[in-house]
Amino acid sequence: MADNRTAPVSLLPVQDLMNTLDIEIGADTLTADGGLDAFLTAHGLPPLTPQDDGPAAVRVLTELREALRAVCLAHTAGRPPAPADTRTLDRLLARAPLVLAVAPGGAPALRPAAGLRGADHLTAVLAAGVATAAADGSWPRLKACAAHDCHWVFYDRSPAGRSRWCSMAVCGSRAKMRSYRARRAESG
Repeated sequence: MADNRTAPVSLLPVQDLMNTLDIEIGADTLTADGGLDAFLTAHGLPPLTPQDDGPAAVRVLTELREALRAVCLAHTAGRPPAPADTRTLDRLLARAPLVLAVAPGGAPALRPAAGLRGADHLTAVLAAGVATAAADGSWPRLKACAAHDCHWVFYDRSPAGRSRWCSMAVCGSRAKMRSYRARRAESG
């Protein structure tokens, strides 16, 4: 059974990239030794070749991950992303051109342009997913937890699309308890 916070197929690589960083415990699987190759393999993409600059690819994808997270935090807050974040995304996504391809069944789909490798290929896959989600209206439902010590990325499947926490049982409860304690301190 799928987790109800898991993104649709088009956004799953985007969600997975952002969740390579676990802020709460300080673990970053993308920057760990072999982390990028493991991520690429897990998503059916070829690993880096000797011609690819692995450390540079990790730097680019880390920057992309955090720019995407900033946009997902804006989704959570119900506001447009900051201009600096959109400029960063524009710059990084420009490295990964897309082409319109027709699938065997006749449906059009965005695909990475031929010849892309490493970070640029992954960036194009992510860009195609975001473009698909923007077209079907699901992009704003990819959100980052509002808890400052979490920011775990989740897909908001609530009817109103107003979820703020990756988990009400953990982050939501903590936020409510902090709010309760603050109100008690003010009144007492």
